[in-house]
Amino acid sequence: MSVLALQEYEFERQFNEDEAIRWMQENWKKSFLFSALYVACILGGRHVMKQREKFELRKPLVLWSLTLAVFSIFGAIRTGSFMMYILMTKGLKQSVCDQSFYNGPVSKFWAYAFVLSKAPELGDTLFIVLRKQKLIFLHWYHHITVLLYSWYSYKDMVAGGGWFMTMNYLVHAVMYSYYALRAAGFRVSRKFAMFITLTQITQMVMGCVVNYLVYSWMQQGHECPSHMQNIVWSSLMYLSYFVLFCQFFFEAYIDKSKRNAAAKAAAATAAATTAAATGAITSPGTRTAKATTAATEKKSK
Repeated sequence: MSVLALQEYEFERQFNEDEAIRWMQENWKKSFLFSALYVACILGGRHVMKQREKFELRKPLVLWSLTLAVFSIFGAIRTGSFMMYILMTKGLKQSVCDQSFYNGPVSKFWAYAFVLSKAPELGDTLFIVLRKQKLIFLHWYHHITVLLYSWYSYKDMVAGGGWFMTMNYLVHAVMYSYYALRAAGFRVSRKFAMFITLTQITQMVMGCVVNYLVYSWMQQGHECPSHMQNIVWSSLMYLSYFVLFCQFFFEAYIDKSKRNAAAKAAAATAAATTAAATGAITSPGTRTAKATTAATEKKSK
């Protein structure tokens, strides 16, 4: 390979990105249909599960999470290697603005696989519904908007896509590995879950930075193929994610820790109060018993 010092696998070499892009240009609006069906399944599933016992689904969940983890790991390695090469040999601007990520020998397959994967990833929510777990707004909002934006952007081969996809692959590689371990019954430190959320927040910040760079270079007249509509939607999406993930981090880790600490302090105070009260009740009785015993002994003498 002349431009990239990476081994190119046969399935990557045979992949026809032109046909893939053409298909997406003709069919990207189907992502709205998938999103509507997704919402309908959530509402219908939760209604049905109200009258049923929850499913455990431990083994299927392990298999599901492990499959997505392996897929994301390979995707992160392949796209990450490509992006690192472009970044080190051609610089930051080229890594953001160059469209070669969509048709490069190593990355082209993984770019298309990424956008297609956002449809089956909706299946994450099925496990939440069937296991009767709490379904937060961030979860389903994130799934829907990523699907819509990925399909919408891929058809135009917009600048910044390489960064967006590679970051998501990296985060998902760690996240789904964590899910697989938890589903398999392994005890994983709570700090690791905090780390994953922090990487997601960092990803959102980086997404906003990349959008700013694309906009800035476009305004300066540099060749950075995108359009204002895409930049606006992408920026709004990343900003909303940033707010929601920060809120989730605070509620799940900081506020919860404070509540747990307060509960422990209250329990300790209650225990101390009970002990003091018990001592106050017992002491007079003990003194009375001792006095009675002493009086009895005196009479005996």
